[in-house]
Amino acid sequence: MTKSQGYKRGRVFVDTHFVGMIEEREGFTIFTYEKTYLEMPGTKPVSLTLPLRSEPYKEKTMIPFFDGLIPEGWLLNIITDNWKINPRDRMSLLLLACKDCVGNVSVVTSDKDS
Repeated sequence: MTKSQGYKRGRVFVDTHFVGMIEEREGFTIFTYEKTYLEMPGTKPVSLTLPLRSEPYKEKTMIPFFDGLIPEGWLLNIITDNWKINPRDRMSLLLLACKDCVGNVSVVTSDKDS
């Protein structure tokens, strides 16, 4: 998980394609599609609720699509207990638990983002 200067971020993939970045900074969650992904022929959005566009998506809370990737119930309890993460820290949960989640979308941290 990248945490520098008060923000966290992760790389978003659809299948094996890097599609963009999700960040938490200055009280917002921001998702931005990668320019090269937008220029590729036949690209598809991460979700129907996040159509392809060059402008970032910006929310005061976790973007609903990404929030839906975070585990619930007993699996969430295991994650929060083992890693001592506050269940309200949705970005940390996303970055920790969604490297290999159900479906074709994953969120991965990268050492080069540090």
